Amino acid sequence: MDTATFYALFSTTCFALVGLWWNAVAQRPQRIHDSHSKRSATGVYLSFLIPGMMGLGAQVTGADNPLWRGVFVVGAAIGLYVTAQAMRSGAQADAHLGFFNRNRWIVAVIYASILLGSLGLDYVATFAGFTPIQVEAGLMCLLVLAGHGLSWEVLMDTTARES
Repeated sequence: MDTATFYALFSTTCFALVGLWWNAVAQRPQRIHDSHSKRSATGVYLSFLIPGMMGLGAQVTGADNPLWRGVFVVGAAIGLYVTAQAMRSGAQADAHLGFFNRNRWIVAVIYASILLGSLGLDYVATFAGFTPIQVEAGLMCLLVLAGHGLSWEVLMDTTARES
């Protein structure tokens, strides 16, 4: 599959997941009752929106145009900031949180890898026969996978928290 087709499907899938998440939240308004729940729901939303926007940027600019790197730098920087905020607010969270909530540092590492690759530090990938934009695609798939895990944990969390 060429990268243009991949990113077209990828960004469409991410935006569909954003819509599904909106529906999930709308069906359970009682679940978003405190600041922690709101932050968690926002984290899920952004875990699909940011990669979707990055994929859309890659599709619009094209793999042969270096502008995709700029789109990915901006997206990864925003993702790192949002993840750092979630990690900071999650530092006070209870130990019952699931794997994805407890290990958001993994998402930060993925965003950092995307950021570094987008800045041109992706020469290692060429030794394995991958183009830089293909490596970024694999990393973004990992972001969506983490978003799926996080969405499950947010929907399955039944504990009430104080704001």
